[in-house]
Amino acid sequence: MSLQTKFVTTFITLLVIVLGCFLVYVQWFVIQPLQEKNENEQLVTAENVSTQLDFYIASQNQLTQRVLANHEIFAIMKGVNAASRDADKLARSRKLKDVMFSALGPSMNIRDMYVHDLQGNAISSFIGNELSPASLEHVLSDRALREQLHSSYLITRPTSGILSFIRPIMNQNGEVFGYLTVQLDPVYLQKSVGTAASGQVVVLDSGGAVVTSSGVPETEAVPDSLKRPSEENGMYVDRSENYIAYYTSPVTGWTAYSISPKQSVLGPVNSVKYLSIALITALLVFSALYIYISAKNLLLPIRKLRNQLLRIDYSNMNVKVDSRSQNNELLMLDAAFQELMERLQESIENEKDAIREEAAARSSALQAQIAPHFIHNVLYLISVAAQEGKNTVVTEMCKHLSESLRYIVSSPYQHVTLSEELEHTRHYLSLVQQNYEEDLVWEITEHEADHQIQLPRLVIQPIVENCIEHAFTNTDPPWCIGIEVKVYKGMWAIEIRDNGSGFHPEKISSIMSAIQHSEQGGRQPYDPDVGIGNMGLVNTVNRLKLMYKNRLFFNIYNNTGKEGGATVQLIASLTKDFY
Repeated sequence: MSLQTKFVTTFITLLVIVLGCFLVYVQWFVIQPLQEKNENEQLVTAENVSTQLDFYIASQNQLTQRVLANHEIFAIMKGVNAASRDADKLARSRKLKDVMFSALGPSMNIRDMYVHDLQGNAISSFIGNELSPASLEHVLSDRALREQLHSSYLITRPTSGILSFIRPIMNQNGEVFGYLTVQLDPVYLQKSVGTAASGQVVVLDSGGAVVTSSGVPETEAVPDSLKRPSEENGMYVDRSENYIAYYTSPVTGWTAYSISPKQSVLGPVNSVKYLSIALITALLVFSALYIYISAKNLLLPIRKLRNQLLRIDYSNMNVKVDSRSQNNELLMLDAAFQELMERLQESIENEKDAIREEAAARSSALQAQIAPHFIHNVLYLISVAAQEGKNTVVTEMCKHLSESLRYIVSSPYQHVTLSEELEHTRHYLSLVQQNYEEDLVWEITEHEADHQIQLPRLVIQPIVENCIEHAFTNTDPPWCIGIEVKVYKGMWAIEIRDNGSGFHPEKISSIMSAIQHSEQGGRQPYDPDVGIGNMGLVNTVNRLKLMYKNRLFFNIYNNTGKEGGATVQLIASLTKDFY
């Protein structure tokens, strides 16, 4: 990673750790207490509803006790069965109403009050809302309900469907004269459950029937999410993601359920949570952006300096660094860099001059090695022809030798064109052919771009001489030598072929290995096994490397056709970027 990336990554990591710790702190010390507070409010709501209902039932108990505190009611109820005339019944009903009025007064919070005989038939009512009041026969016929009623009081729904508070008219001796029924007012029951701030409140009796509800009529079915609690109070979440808090009254046995959607319970909690996340995210983004910009401004000059260093080469040494930074260290680095560039420029110029002079000297020394070798071989051939008395041949050979010597000694340190090198090779082959006569056949195929290709002097002739001296030793004439020049896609190639016995594979490996490991300029020791007389192929290739550097390809291989022999291949670029 780059320095800027490391810088930004490190600070963002530290920032994330700090913000993560802050988020954990908010979760533990803000969000969780707030959630517990809202959940406790739901429990308090259920408990308050149950408490208000208990107070309402207690008020009905006190109301009936005030009625029973009037001993006149016992005297009235003794003659209930004896009275048979309508006038007697009407008089009894009026007396009972007077007793109830004296206890209730003008204000009340009930629907109505009835007095029943021992068989459960209504014999009098305080208000008389119903023409045919409900009978208590179904309650008295149930032994368990009757025992519970005789022990204290009973809250149930008679056949009228109205929730009623029932207690026996019983004296101190435990003698029962009848029953007193108070029909509870649904409005007051509704007020008890209407205290919930949000959601719905449902009150179920011990049998699971709806007593009252803030949002659902009493006649509707009990919601499936309301389960019978195993404890007196608590909270759970149903399948619809509703928070349900419940409280069971120890007085009435009713269970009050406070039902609130999850959003209403956790709304403030989620608001705090989302606000914290939004603030932390905004802070993280702002801090990351600020750190990124700061790191970029700090490291941009260094990055520019690096990019400029990567672009430096021999043709671009005058690089100027952007020194507009206000960082003193970067200004000092810029000054040191400029001083380094000046010293480096000077050293490179000195090194280039030294390399140029060394390359010229080595090329001249290699070329000087070939010239005496060539002259020695040609003079030997002339002497042989003179001994045989071939004056005409000697004359022609002297002319060819003269042209060759003029080619060799004229500006020996300058490069020549391929056309000139091929012309010199023709003179050489003409000289050699005087010795082999018609046994030697040669052909040179030129290209129109030969005058554009430059070479060191005496590159092709030594390779041709190698063919004549070594390739045809074990081969019957005619001996053929072919030189072909090819140009394509900015590259030129020279192929020198013969039909001799070819190279032994180990000899090819030895030559290629020697060329591969030789330093430019042929500094490795002389190896006579890879030589052409006193001069090797390694020298010829190294002279081309001095000129073409790494843009030269050399190959040598045996031909696979019927004619056999071997081919030496030289491939290089037409670019004139020499040393």
